[in-house]
Amino acid sequence: FGHKRGAFTGASADREGLFELASAGTLFLDEIGELPLACQAKLLRVLDSGEFRPLGASAVRRTGARVIAATHRDLEALVAAGRFRHDLLYRLDVVHIAVPPLRERREDIPLLVEHLLHQAVRRHPGTPAPRVEPQALQRLIDYAWPGNVRELRNVVERVMILESRDLLHLEDLPPEIREYGSAER
Repeated sequence: FGHKRGAFTGASADREGLFELASAGTLFLDEIGELPLACQAKLLRVLDSGEFRPLGASAVRRTGARVIAATHRDLEALVAAGRFRHDLLYRLDVVHIAVPPLRERREDIPLLVEHLLHQAVRRHPGTPAPRVEPQALQRLIDYAWPGNVRELRNVVERVMILESRDLLHLEDLPPEIREYGSAER
């Protein structure tokens, strides 16, 4: 929500909050299920009224920001456990888009790997854009991905940095992925 200079020790300048920065745009709140109850009440107030007050400010500010929230948690279970406000859940759940975990949509993995390789090349100029040999790609497809797309992104970037060559091989993959399911094969 931002703060005014002098609102607390170390607040040496005014700072705009995310709602003010988003203004009439979109604010993405990741891992909304981790938000403490006290913050949930403040967020609900802003979503209901479009108004907020930066810490230490006397004037109320308005926002027209659209909010998109994401979580890996079951928010209904958190509501039942008393750890998430039911009124906030209903306020956020206008349009619900369920994205299954990566292990349930393995057909996306080849395109994701290609996309992630191109992203990594942009972040590390001078690194060649490698291709992935079929055996390595198949192991990436077979792996369970408990960390979902974030884990896949980290693996792709790590392999690309450590094995800077034109073709990524099965032996270039981390051991937990390279050896995944090998007892069944």
